[in-house]
Amino acid sequence: MNAAPLARRPLGCLKATLRQTRHQRLLVRHMATEASQTTSKPPVQHGFYPITDPKKKTIRTAFAVYPQGTVAGVKNASPPPSNVLQALHEAQIKRLDPTGVRTAMFGKNRDAVKPGDVLMITHRRGGEPFAGVVMSIRRRGIDSAVLLRNHLGKIGVEMWFKIYNKNVAGIDIIKRAPKRARRARLTYMRQPKHDMGSVENLVFEWKRTRKVFSTAKSAAGAGGKNAKGAKAAKKK
Repeated sequence: MNAAPLARRPLGCLKATLRQTRHQRLLVRHMATEASQTTSKPPVQHGFYPITDPKKKTIRTAFAVYPQGTVAGVKNASPPPSNVLQALHEAQIKRLDPTGVRTAMFGKNRDAVKPGDVLMITHRRGGEPFAGVVMSIRRRGIDSAVLLRNHLGKIGVEMWFKIYNKNVAGIDIIKRAPKRARRARLTYMRQPKHDMGSVENLVFEWKRTRKVFSTAKSAAGAGGKNAKGAKAAKKK
């Protein structure tokens, strides 16, 4: 019964030894080719990873690998900042908001805009300005934005506006909240119980106090009447 397995065992051992020797030969050949390739390649001294161009048969660079203490291949240059993204955001904010008014308006100081205030944002591309209640303020550097809610045609509308967007021409504070809100996000205003409704009456009152509805002719007429009244008073 056991004669057949015993007879096959020497043949199996021979196959295993032949397989091991073949693997060893392949490994030695692979190591020899790798050593020859590493010795034949020229050393990279310019700090770039070389790639051969198949058309021109020349070496071109794919990307740079700068050593420590160099910037863009310039030696003895100032090292990059620790937080590169924050430095980039600060440079962009300085370019888009040179006066720093918007940064102070949506900062964390005492006079900054807070949730619950009513704002009106005007766009450069035309159209009616959008006014609404500040529901949330997202402070993310150059991506800082504010969420406004208003009613248009008895339908609640919410819009996000980027603070540093170049298309935003102006941001006006229509009304301050009577007291500071306890929450940073006034999402409960979406419920009918806490919904403030339309803010058109507040915008109309703000424009009337700022004399937005007055024209140049009316202003000139008012100036002429005031001048006539002053002359009459002097004659008397």
